[in-house]
Amino acid sequence: MKNEKIQDIEKLLREKGAASVLLVCGNSFRSQALYGRIQEAAEKAGAGLTEFSDFTPNPGYESVKAGVQVYLAQHCDFIIAAGGGSAMDVAKCIKLFWNMEQNKNYLEQEIVENETPLLAIPTTAGTGSEATRFAVIYYEGNKQSVSHPSCIPEYVLLDASLLVTLPEYQRKATMLDALCHALESWWSVNSTEESRAYAAEAVRQVFQYEKAYLANEQEGNEGMLEAANTAGRAINITQTTAGHAMCYKLTTLYGLAHGHAAAFCVAALWPYMAAHTEDCMDPRGSAYLQEMFQGLAKVMGCTGVEGSIERYRAFLEELALPVPVMRSGSELEILKHSVNPDRLKNNPVLLTEETLEALYRQILKQEEI
Repeated sequence: MKNEKIQDIEKLLREKGAASVLLVCGNSFRSQALYGRIQEAAEKAGAGLTEFSDFTPNPGYESVKAGVQVYLAQHCDFIIAAGGGSAMDVAKCIKLFWNMEQNKNYLEQEIVENETPLLAIPTTAGTGSEATRFAVIYYEGNKQSVSHPSCIPEYVLLDASLLVTLPEYQRKATMLDALCHALESWWSVNSTEESRAYAAEAVRQVFQYEKAYLANEQEGNEGMLEAANTAGRAINITQTTAGHAMCYKLTTLYGLAHGHAAAFCVAALWPYMAAHTEDCMDPRGSAYLQEMFQGLAKVMGCTGVEGSIERYRAFLEELALPVPVMRSGSELEILKHSVNPDRLKNNPVLLTEETLEALYRQILKQEEI
């Protein structure tokens, strides 16, 4: 079973016969109590423990290559990923690449599944990376998406104590990332009965635990970790849609957190799609699409599509996140040409360049002169 939830690390290491563990984590993880628990668990299980932290946010290929060399040099047979999306991405790629030819580019080789166990421990409630088959690294400055079922972590440990020190802005942005994952998965052209069940549950969990999570209460932290994990299971099936495809350049141009940018994109995208179901790209047809939006409203406890959109907007407004300010018209050109057409193929409604520009205008404030 993939993504099995566990609590006892020592027991797991013993069961898997681990002799040498590679811990992939950011430097800040060392201040967490769980860091000491992992050290103790490895020692009691009779396993060596090697740490790898030589990577940055948006990790590069060379960092992954360095991690693979550490894995091989220490004869590792078990990987623990503890952190946000970057630590997860690096650990997943180390798992996928360690058994490849080491003198050739990993990205040009075929992935051959291996049995190395991977335990994922998320330190934020947002990415859901601990539940997906995806990893993102950068090669020569260009984003490379790596996808393979064997990099879905076999085990996951959801520890709410890891969220206690999250700053307020990161807390809000990661929650929004989880919510956008669920919403986009719900309306993706790749959606299935299973993915919609995960997406619906994640949407309910985000709304249920929002207040307690933002107040940094134990129940809220536990609930939001579950929501992010459930949303991750949804996008593992469907992938994300235009909300995420549109948000990446917003993060770099305006210094927004990923979830912040994605949430603003979804706020503009959702009403446009609901009003243009005749431009349906889902093979199940426009009538299905209309039913799907109605179904989402029901999940959110709203009587109609407009009500669900308004509830989302109100939810976003309560968070009082700053709106990015457009400084020049050239930024619109940069934004609309940054959207990967392949990512738009998952979107249920056709989006032209003109539509993307109009949506970005809605998202951005004009700078006052």
